[in-house]
Amino acid sequence: MNILVRGTNWIGDAVMSVPALRRLRAAFPDSRIVLHTRSWADGLFRDADFIDEIVTYDPKRWRIQDIYDNSRFLKDDNYDLAILLPNSFESAITAALSRIPRRIGYNKDSRGLLLTDPIAVPEWKSRRHEAFYYSNLIGEVERRVLGHFDPDYELKYAEIGVSTERIAEARAFLADNGVDLSRPVAAFGAGSTNSNAKRWPVERFADLADRLIGERNMNVILLGSKNEAEINQRLVSLSRYMPIDLSGRTSLDEAVGVLAASDLMVTNDMGLAHVAPAVGVRTLVIFGPTDPQTTSPFSDKAAIIRHPVDCSPCMLRECPIDHRCMTRISVDDVLRSLDNSEDVND
Repeated sequence: MNILVRGTNWIGDAVMSVPALRRLRAAFPDSRIVLHTRSWADGLFRDADFIDEIVTYDPKRWRIQDIYDNSRFLKDDNYDLAILLPNSFESAITAALSRIPRRIGYNKDSRGLLLTDPIAVPEWKSRRHEAFYYSNLIGEVERRVLGHFDPDYELKYAEIGVSTERIAEARAFLADNGVDLSRPVAAFGAGSTNSNAKRWPVERFADLADRLIGERNMNVILLGSKNEAEINQRLVSLSRYMPIDLSGRTSLDEAVGVLAASDLMVTNDMGLAHVAPAVGVRTLVIFGPTDPQTTSPFSDKAAIIRHPVDCSPCMLRECPIDHRCMTRISVDDVLRSLDNSEDVND
């Protein structure tokens, strides 16, 4: 059977869908599974052992152009089944125009008539982790296509393999940028796209960097997109020991390798917070306005740092009051969380 899986649109969601993709592979071990996703995801899934092929695209300015282009080339591959992880209308109409005979996805965004098997959104969606939402869809695929499914399936953590070659390239890149590879490497994610409310104060990131470098003999590197370069530059200016700023200098592909070559990540709730533990890195994630119950990294390598306040989770992008959910988290809180987690030197 030829199976096309339409991938998610954001980095964090892509990682949270990994357990479901592994479940799909287990259910269809002999099928060809192709992931249709945005081009940035190639760097995330390149070494994945649970898919056979990645077909990528770059979104155009006009959505109708995406639908036309994608359906035209997908039509020639004779897929038997399309599984739509995103809830969008666009993904459903693309699968329908590709003439894929079986199309399974959640009945959202007025797209029910475009699906051969529209699946009702589970009533527990807002109370359980997103990984279970994606896995539930695969369970429905098993039931409807194979005629059976395991209601007690034990969902595995999100894990993504990274080749030794990519890690070696990342280590060479770090060394070329002044990282002393004889010492542990701590990566920071001090930004967050489109949400200032999710950002722990940059002054505290700077203080944390100084303490990790000065007291714990660690390297500190700063990761992020070009949009996060400004906050990382400010972090460097506030630090005595000058962490190494790599923001805007790595693609997602390269960032995956850099994280796999690191020993620790300390980060706000952002896409790389999901990537780091998925590639095996001990990760401390600082949560404020968002809900860790539904969108924290799905991994035993991630620890959540959070100060409960009455107004959180509010899901706002800008705090209308005093940002207490983040400002009440101290540098000592983060260091205690680090000491309570596995030793990053192990």
